[in-house]
Amino acid sequence: MTAPSGPTRALVCTFTQRFSCTPRGARLARRLALVELHDWGIPESTALSADAGLLIAELTSNAVTHGRVPGRGFELRMTLLEEVLRVEVSDPRGDRRPAVRPHAYQAESGYGLRIVEALAVDWGVTDRVIGKTVWAELARR
Repeated sequence: MTAPSGPTRALVCTFTQRFSCTPRGARLARRLALVELHDWGIPESTALSADAGLLIAELTSNAVTHGRVPGRGFELRMTLLEEVLRVEVSDPRGDRRPAVRPHAYQAESGYGLRIVEALAVDWGVTDRVIGKTVWAELARR
């Protein structure tokens, strides 16, 4: 048997939790994620934790605002690998795909994915049987 080709990504830690699709659920997801990162040895005073908190706030807020279906929640999954922290937020609305909006002068909203794009080394969307998953990866510094 031959070894797999390409770089391997060793799993270090993982966290998965479902939340209500409300602003309170989004805030709770961010807080619990930061506590989990602290338990993994990434305290809140680090740049990775701060970036992860901002990324999670944006992705969960988008799930609550654009991916809400009455009676269904969203799921947050964090995976800590040797080189990256992968954050995934799944919601039940597969028909509403996220897209970076063009800059609008003095707009009060529409900057969330620009923030994700600026912080993440990579991000994207994958389909699920029900809904979609928006994921982003942060480089471990």
